[in-house]
Formats: sequence, structure tokens, C-alpha cells
Amino acid sequence: MIFVSYYFAYGSNMNSERMEARDLQVLSACSGWLEGFGLRFNKRSRRDATLACANVVYAPGERVEGVLYHLATTSEIIKLDPHEGAPFMYSRELFQIQTISNLLPAWTYIANPAVIDNTIRPARWYVEHLLAGKAFLTPEYWDRIDQTPCREAVDVIW
Repeated sequence: MIFVSYYFAYGSNMNSERMEARDLQVLSACSGWLEGFGLRFNKRSRRDATLACANVVYAPGERVEGVLYHLATTSEIIKLDPHEGAPFMYSRELFQIQTISNLLPAWTYIANPAVIDNTIRPARWYVEHLLAGKAFLTPEYWDRIDQTPCREAVDVIW
């Protein structure tokens, strides 16, 4: 068993209200980034396969920004697995996340190849969850997320 108490959120879990609703005990949060990877909206939603969710892909020269949560215990991450559809929709993987002061090992979720679809788009309400992490993102990165092409007229919120 691997004992890591950090979780790196690059998608909708950058919204602290979502994290609270998922009952994770968080000690602190800070800005973090993953070098050599890019943010993509190419993971089919398990609730609506025509909608995209966030994913990270290997992309030299790019970086993914997000929120690095310090969890209260090493077992807190298990609470997120059902929300993320792990291990079927996403795989929970360990990555080295850069912060302003150091490099830390953290869990993050990567979409499994079977659920990737590069032809779909996210709903605007989903993108708003990512934008809620504004305090942890550079202005340029936040603007790029804000300009994400979205699927129109999607009313369901989860």
C-alpha cells in the first residue's frame, strides 16, 4: 500500500464546495501544477456520454494547473474513488506535483482509454466548477479554461 496524503485536482474538484460535499477532510490547499501534461475535455461523462469531463494527457511543453489538497489521512482519497468512477472511468495514479516551494507526490485521476472521446465537449456548468478554482490558477490558465468551447443547452447539473 502507498501512503500519500495529497490529491491534485485539475477538474471539477478544484471547486472547494464539491470537495466539501464529497466529505473529504482537507487540512490545506495550495496551487500546484503538473509539467509535461495538458488539460483536455475528452473523457465521456458516466452520467451523459455526450458530455466531456476533464482529463490530463501527456503533452511535452504543456502544464496542467490545479489545486493540491493536503488530506487529513492517507485513506481519505478512497472517498473520491466512487465519485470519479475509479477504477473504471478514471484510474487513480501517483504524480509528482510542483508547488511554489517543492515537489510532492499526489494522487490524481487519469481517464481510462475506453472512455476517451475527442469529439465531445463539456457543458458550461461543468467548466464553471473548474473556474471556481481561480485563486489557485494563473490568470492566463484561468482565461484559457474560461474560453473552453462548450456544448450548448445542457440543463442537468451534478
